[in-house]
Amino acid sequence: MRIDWGGIVPPMQPMQHAPAIVVAPILALAARLARHCESSARAAQAARGRFSIAVPGGSVAEHLLPALAAAGLEWDSVDVFFADERCVPPESPDSNFGAVTRALLSGIRTGTPRVHRMEGERSDTERVAIEYADRLRSVLGAPPVLDVGLLGVGEDGHVAALFPGRPSLRAADSLVLVEDASPKPPAHRLTLSLQVLARSREVVVGALGTAKATAVADALRNSASTLPLTLLLQRANRVTLLLDQEAASRVR
Repeated sequence: MRIDWGGIVPPMQPMQHAPAIVVAPILALAARLARHCESSARAAQAARGRFSIAVPGGSVAEHLLPALAAAGLEWDSVDVFFADERCVPPESPDSNFGAVTRALLSGIRTGTPRVHRMEGERSDTERVAIEYADRLRSVLGAPPVLDVGLLGVGEDGHVAALFPGRPSLRAADSLVLVEDASPKPPAHRLTLSLQVLARSREVVVGALGTAKATAVADALRNSASTLPLTLLLQRANRVTLLLDQEAASRVR
């Protein structure tokens, strides 16, 4: 595990590849993410013609995505997917689409990305999940591979809408899942599966604030951890963790 403050701390769990860990103030993390996506987008667009990214809501959207809006991406050749969505109308303050619109989409001035919204307001959530899976395959191939899967992490170690102990963590065949009993309100959500997220060419996880420190440390230090964050780190090929000082406080 590579940490930018200079320490080299070997991970205890059997990860495919040790994650790179960046510890910095939030503004510096946002700038790092923007530069990272610029580089990834250039490589993807040169190789495949387009760049794909899955984005979250929450604090990562609020604090890290505004800098991405000003980054030098060829936005006309970008596909924006959602890592998860709450089953609410897009104008709801709980909507991830609304959060991403405010933080990212409304600030883009140099092109128009293709935005693939999860229609969380519909009552037929199983059908919505199937249709979103079809969209993933149509745009990204079968199996679908995102260029960047950008995620936050919850205090309980959840990523996207994959919560500890829930059946969605064990789903092997579905690309998109319905979570109908989230421990955090709202209870009904849609989420990309762990397999889809882990298959991304790169996973970037942002964790901000003291409340995230225990989950981050457990995922990196506890070989027996079953947190969703841990499972993601173990399965992903390439991972970067963007941590502020508070979230990193128990990693040293």
